[in-house]
Amino acid sequence: MTYLRLEGLGRSYGAVRALNGVSLEVAQGSRTAIVGPSGSGKTTLLRLIAGFEAPDAGRITLAGDVLADGRAAIPAHRRGVGVVMQDGALFPHLDVAGNIGFGIAGEPDRAARIAELMAMVGLDPALRTRKPDALSGGQQQRVALARALARRPRLMLLDEPFSALDTGLRASTRKAVADLLTAAGITSILVTHDQAEALSFADQVAVMGVGRLLQVGSPRALYERPLTPMIASFLGDAMLLDATLAAGRAETLLGTLPVACKRTGPAQVMLRPEQIRLGVEGVPADVVEVEFGGGACMIGLRLAGGQVLQVRQPGLGAPRLGERVGIAVTGAAHVFPPGA
Repeated sequence: MTYLRLEGLGRSYGAVRALNGVSLEVAQGSRTAIVGPSGSGKTTLLRLIAGFEAPDAGRITLAGDVLADGRAAIPAHRRGVGVVMQDGALFPHLDVAGNIGFGIAGEPDRAARIAELMAMVGLDPALRTRKPDALSGGQQQRVALARALARRPRLMLLDEPFSALDTGLRASTRKAVADLLTAAGITSILVTHDQAEALSFADQVAVMGVGRLLQVGSPRALYERPLTPMIASFLGDAMLLDATLAAGRAETLLGTLPVACKRTGPAQVMLRPEQIRLGVEGVPADVVEVEFGGGACMIGLRLAGGQVLQVRQPGLGAPRLGERVGIAVTGAAHVFPPGA
């Protein structure tokens, strides 16, 4: 069931067209991630949904209520939408309890509600009287989330809320927030530039580019079957190869690969890093570059014809500079649609 519906949204800033005909459907209780390069319109879209700005064209509907239709818009404070920003935007002069309870000052059970929210987001009750500058980055984000949850929002918007956290803390905080939103049955939209974050957080991923939605679908569908090479590369490491298709197979530099496509003729195909195996067997190649990165290494491989391929491989057992290896491929190659 569609809970949030965006129809043909447009937004301009002078001569700059930030959004151009964006349409999206979000199911109730689901988690959607919006990804795209800087300047693609992600944050502008979030601001329109929140009510911080009004669209020039199009319609926004939440649970059957029209929030904006290009002519009039419901103010942000009346939409029932919670927002968590990148830096948390906590009030520095208020303690944890004051921040969390800021939007429910008139409620008779405010103290109990604050305690309930702190428990909900995993904050120690001992932190109740601390100011934001005495909290870790992860604790600040949990306070910001609790504050957004205090007014029992119908929709939660998350604008890169984990980007300022350390890598390990980012992953654990992201999982905790996802679990919390799911348990509470709150529909949520995450804007992020982190592809792995989007794929792991969301039920639905929407890729934006130059003010438009380029592809929408499940994380697995977008990762395995991107519509364009740009989307493929944006959602993770991708090896792009020219190919000739015939009878369900693709002739490439790495040999004959199976494809789920009945087309014939020239095409471009994609392989993901996990499909590449380096060993004794396979297409011979010389290791001409090794960029060690701990758990993963970037390996430069020169084929017999002189072409160099970049392959990401686990750091453990990675080949050394100057070695000759064989390149083997597992699984099928993905074929991009014509004109992609």
